[in-house]
Amino acid sequence: MKPVATKAARPEANKLKGAKHDTGFSYKGYAARIEFDAEDEIFTGRIAGISDVVGFHADSVKDLKSAFREAVDDYLETCARLSKSPQKAYSGQLMFRVSPELHASAAVAAEVAGKSLNAWAEEVLRLAAERRSRR
Repeated sequence: MKPVATKAARPEANKLKGAKHDTGFSYKGYAARIEFDAEDEIFTGRIAGISDVVGFHADSVKDLKSAFREAVDDYLETCARLSKSPQKAYSGQLMFRVSPELHASAAVAAEVAGKSLNAWAEEVLRLAAERRSRR
């Protein structure tokens, strides 16, 4: 699959141009990752944040939204039928690398806020995630 092209092959693709996969598609707490396949002239997507791969596709944005909702409903029904937890469990432990300069800046910001670096980072990540989910 190819990412959204600069010159979209179809008018619907312009709605995603420059979106960097931040489509705002959300339903029942699930989000979608969307791409446009210029060769086949279709939108393809998958449910984000789950361990299973659940995909969907359509040739218009309206139909893509409907296909996404159907995929989520089907995923939840299948999980219930299999007595399986529908979303992968996260441990709560997050490890990533940053530049030494960013590490120092974050440590100072945490100290100024009177928090540990972990508590400060958790708050910053929570606020960013909440902001993203309101889109």
